[in-house]
Amino acid sequence: MAENEQQLGTANNSNKQEMTKFLIMMIASVVIMLIVSIVINYVVVENIITQKLNTLQLNTEELSEEDNESDEIQKGIIVDLGDFILNLCDENAKKYLKVNVAIEVSKKDTDFPKEEPAKGGGGHGHGEAAPAADPLAAIQAEMNQYKPAIRDAVITNLSSKTSAELSTAAGKELSKEQITNDINSILGGEREVLRVSFGQFIIQ
Repeated sequence: MAENEQQLGTANNSNKQEMTKFLIMMIASVVIMLIVSIVINYVVVENIITQKLNTLQLNTEELSEEDNESDEIQKGIIVDLGDFILNLCDENAKKYLKVNVAIEVSKKDTDFPKEEPAKGGGGHGHGEAAPAADPLAAIQAEMNQYKPAIRDAVITNLSSKTSAELSTAAGKELSKEQITNDINSILGGEREVLRVSFGQFIIQ
């Protein structure tokens, strides 16, 4: 009997040791799997975040380049068309408009050529380059040939409006847009009207 009890106790001890080893191995396996899973998730998330940051940075750079380009396009040359006094298209009462109109036209690559360094002439005044022509004066002279047709387009547009139409901001903006289209057709692609501005604007 004593031997049987001893054998049973030994068997129980070995079973407990095996169960303990099994539990330790299971726990170790779960811990290792958790660590591997955390590492994989960390690497994947870090890669995704890095890619998104790179994409956002590229998009920001593209937007800033587009903004710079649009800023460059919007800077043009002001051409003053002078004052206009004309009758409006009111039926009940005679109304007239006094307005100053200016347009801003686009620049060309050839408008402002880069200055070439002056060639030496031996210090005696020989071979000196002639003073460069004023680019703005040349542009104004170029636009002067279009002024009669441009002024006619402005007069035609504004005189076809009523005082009520031109009294509203929306009416003025519509007229500016129509004048822009008319002038662009006159310029025939040589230059582009960036905006039309009304200075003094009096309806009586």
